[in-house]
Amino acid sequence: QVQLVESGGGLVQAGGSLRLSCVASGNIFMMTTMGWYRPGPGEQRDLVATFTSGGTTNYADSVKGRFTISRDNAKNTVYLQMNSLQPEDTAVYYCKAARESGLAKYTYWGQGTQVTVSS
Repeated sequence: QVQLVESGGGLVQAGGSLRLSCVASGNIFMMTTMGWYRPGPGEQRDLVATFTSGGTTNYADSVKGRFTISRDNAKNTVYLQMNSLQPEDTAVYYCKAARESGLAKYTYWGQGTQVTVSS
């Protein structure tokens, strides 16, 4: 079982920056993908930024050029640097980790951290 704990959320004015952190209880290099998500229009959580174990990163179009995902394997931590924040970025941000072992797939979620951007 892997536990993910997010931190770094808060209240910021439009144009400001925040850095989110996600600390994993296990080794993140074992994960197939790790990333950040936020609630979408429906029940789902939409991708914000992810990276794969092969080093490929993927960003939502709405955050490209403003957000950067990174990781520190030694600290088992994934970061999301958010710059030029806009009110529409207001959301609870969730860290997700996924791992595959043979045919089995495991998905882990953190509890979320609130980001509020004021205009």
